Amino acid sequence: MPTTTSSWMTADLQAVRDLAATYFTKEVLTRADEHVAQGHASREAYLKAGELGLVGMSLDEAYGGGGASFAAETVLLEEQVRAGDTSMGFAVSVGIVAHYIAAYATEEQKRRWLPRVCTGEWVLSIAMTEPGTGSDLQAIKTRAVKDGDDYVLNGAKTFISNGHVCDLIVIAAKTGDDQGAAGISLIVAEVDDETPGFTRGRVLDKMGQKDQDTAELAFEDMRVPRANLLGPEEGQGFYQMMEQLPQERLITAILAQAQIERAVALAVAYTKERHAFGKPLMALQNTRFELAECETISRLNRAFLDQCIEKHLRGELDATEASMAKYWISDRATDVADRCLQLFGGYGYMNEYPIAHIYTDVRVLRILAGANEVMKELIARSL
Repeated sequence: MPTTTSSWMTADLQAVRDLAATYFTKEVLTRADEHVAQGHASREAYLKAGELGLVGMSLDEAYGGGGASFAAETVLLEEQVRAGDTSMGFAVSVGIVAHYIAAYATEEQKRRWLPRVCTGEWVLSIAMTEPGTGSDLQAIKTRAVKDGDDYVLNGAKTFISNGHVCDLIVIAAKTGDDQGAAGISLIVAEVDDETPGFTRGRVLDKMGQKDQDTAELAFEDMRVPRANLLGPEEGQGFYQMMEQLPQERLITAILAQAQIERAVALAVAYTKERHAFGKPLMALQNTRFELAECETISRLNRAFLDQCIEKHLRGELDATEASMAKYWISDRATDVADRCLQLFGGYGYMNEYPIAHIYTDVRVLRILAGANEVMKELIARSL
């Protein structure tokens, strides 16, 4: 748990926090073994979240949302981390993809798609990354060719969060002959396991986040209505992604900071109980100094993160600061997780201890939403 109260917190958000904590404890953690075994969250857990009003809290009430601010999504994601769950794909489905729909879809599309997200019936995904492209989004090769009233899609995507369970997916594809950014569009596809030309590949075997599905997807002459183009015209996809990436990167920073706070809390509790050389580990100077440094890192991160959240709530967070938060806090998360795990000794290496999962779960945060090396390049361009 955080050791300070964020300036953006309110009584209403505290109520959301309490509800979210109860939801993860009673509805998600009780299914943890099932989620790990199958490699993805259960439909029942999504539907229960929708029933409780925890899905789409920052979406407009006209589409079934809660009409709240992004702060409500922040609280939900923080509580997910504190519960020790990574199975529920809320960060991607409602934290990221739903906002693409809200920002660029037509009114008819919003009314058709968003209510089913808010009830928990639909899970959303976005397919950017390809086997040959990672952070270089302009180099994607998936192509959408016009054929009558449809686009015909061919290509492959990988590392797609929610790829195995998604019902609606935003696909980045080339729609023209223009090279680079100008040729990319976003196309929305409603999918299920019977969709012609759409194949869900294997759920990838990751070093961490074993309960969350990350999948390969393939499109082979998959037909999608041309009316499902996201935005008023082709060629806007790259710019739409650039507009939405600051929120995605802020979400990554939020997840990383919550993991830092959890790791420190677990290490403090363990070192106060565990004895070595006739005294608690916390009585040893090295332990005290390590935890003092980790807590200081956590508080400094929290201050910067809260500043970024406040700016985002006002619509003022720019790509540079979002990149700073993403890279800095996720880098610190891997460092703090490693240092805290060390204080557990051999037990820290055992999967029955949550610190082991934190150590492997946080590592991907330095890679996704744009590798941290790319974040530094983006920051440098602003100098």
